[in-house]
Amino acid sequence: MSKWYPKNGRVIFHVDMNSFYASVEMAFDPSLKGKPLAIAGNPEERRGIVVTSSYEARKYGVKTTMPVGEARRLCKDLIVMSPTFERYRAASKEMFKILTEVTDMIQPVSIDEGYMDITACHEQGSPPEIADQIQSRIKDELDLPCSIGIAPNKFLAKMASDMKKPMGITILRKRDLPNKLWPLPIEDMYGVGEKTAGKLRKMKVETIGDLANHHVIELKNVLGINGERLQNRANGIDNRPVDPEAVHEFKSIGTSTTLPHDTTDEVEVRQVLRRLAAKVEARMKKKSVLARNVQLMIRYHDRKTITRSRQLPDFVESSDELFQAAYHQFDEHWNQQPIRLLGITAQDLVEQAEVTQQLDLFSYQKHAGKEKLYHVIDTLTEKYGHNPFQKLKSPSDARMTTSFQKDFLDDFKNN
Repeated sequence: MSKWYPKNGRVIFHVDMNSFYASVEMAFDPSLKGKPLAIAGNPEERRGIVVTSSYEARKYGVKTTMPVGEARRLCKDLIVMSPTFERYRAASKEMFKILTEVTDMIQPVSIDEGYMDITACHEQGSPPEIADQIQSRIKDELDLPCSIGIAPNKFLAKMASDMKKPMGITILRKRDLPNKLWPLPIEDMYGVGEKTAGKLRKMKVETIGDLANHHVIELKNVLGINGERLQNRANGIDNRPVDPEAVHEFKSIGTSTTLPHDTTDEVEVRQVLRRLAAKVEARMKKKSVLARNVQLMIRYHDRKTITRSRQLPDFVESSDELFQAAYHQFDEHWNQQPIRLLGITAQDLVEQAEVTQQLDLFSYQKHAGKEKLYHVIDTLTEKYGHNPFQKLKSPSDARMTTSFQKDFLDDFKNN
């Protein structure tokens, strides 16, 4: 058993439910099993978006984010259903309950995946035996398939769980990297998005192995500190612990401004909130995080201050989403008295790379409809050094805020 449980290392699982939404619907209605199934909003409309699909549907080329009309053209027998989120939440709760019977060292990542540290579980059997027991229980008790990656750290466990689906159990050790990990195309690496992959390919980094062996100085010049971090991951280096408390942490990024004069002008308030939302978005992008909660602060002319927060159904990242959440609260809670100060804070933050957002129709189509606009704005911002659609500030506006100082201290502490 000692060969499985190193004295100075860890044994990490990544448990990933397979085609979760579709699998839950099949467990609820067994007549759907073995049939091509897609979960999508507005299934009767061709412009609806596929949220997830069964493996039977995927054989025909049906993919997540694909319009329903296109999916039906690819698979004429495709069954399309609307999502039932309460059913998915209940299934997720039962799945994590099974995991907690093995260890309390669990870090949920999303509704259908999480990490486990089983380093102290040697009395329960070898890691493959424990993984098989977990997989079997989830299948037998919930009628749901899952894949499990076994590795010495979180990154490799995540990569391993993706290597065999559905119902796979994959072991990925550091000595396996040259044969199992490095031949994969760079786009298959967790944490490498489309834009980063494009930059890497320009450096002739085509595979994960190319990244592992590339000149780190060039990687840092092009990608900043993330270049070195990605190379470490490609070489199997990831020291992040499985943190059971991470799901309960309430990190925040916020900013506020004192108005030049007390105001009751709603047009002015909207303009101020949009500027604040843009600031918060910029700092969220810098830290590569998403928010699940938005807080509004209002300070009145008599210095009375109120804060109101709103938990959102999905993670958000754009200034428009932040503004809408904040203004909704303003519209609901403003007492019509003159306002001296306004503030917006994004809360319940998670790292973007750690989130596999479960898309419902409304949130996805909202993002998809604006994707081209966001791309144009990002392109012009990168070209000109600022967002040309936002009014440039005068030097008197370039004041250091307390939130800026807090970010600096946070970064300093992490160095």
